[in-house]
Amino acid sequence: MNKYPISQKSIHKQHQDIQLLIYHADQCDPKKCTGTKLVRLKQAKKVKNLRLIPYNAIILNPMAIKAISKEDCALAKEHGIVVFDCSWEKAEELLFKLRKRGKSRALPYLVAANPTNFGRPFKLSTVEAFAASLFILGSSNQAEDILGKFKWGPQFLKVNKIPLMEYSKAQNSTEVVKAQEDFV
Repeated sequence: MNKYPISQKSIHKQHQDIQLLIYHADQCDPKKCTGTKLVRLKQAKKVKNLRLIPYNAIILNPMAIKAISKEDCALAKEHGIVVFDCSWEKAEELLFKLRKRGKSRALPYLVAANPTNFGRPFKLSTVEAFAASLFILGSSNQAEDILGKFKWGPQFLKVNKIPLMEYSKAQNSTEVVKAQEDFV
């Protein structure tokens, strides 16, 4: 018998190789907030101080010049992916403050599967944004794992299967944007 048994939690954490960080401003309904649920389930870490966001982390920013792509994989694995869970006005201010700290990346065209914005392009929930990033970076198992925490979550991958497959094949931002042209 193994003297130091491995718990299910430690096995689970070994598969989550990309840290997920949420700057949370507590502005949404906690019962509907996918970010709050990810934090509660220890799938993501809540950050309330901008100084705690690692330098060179991938910061999801819809106004970014570059799209997230495989070329961001090493940075994401080393420093994590950051999502802002706050009002748009506050997000703009925070993204400006973080412009030199992290690497801003936009998500390409995808359609929401969450109950609030189902079928709407670019209206992704926090978990959908994380999952899309993970899938594009090649961490599809982690994407499936976090989406599986929501009854509607797996639908996101079904709805966006073809674009996500194309984006995950792209080696850089330019190729992601070129692939996106087929879906817009």
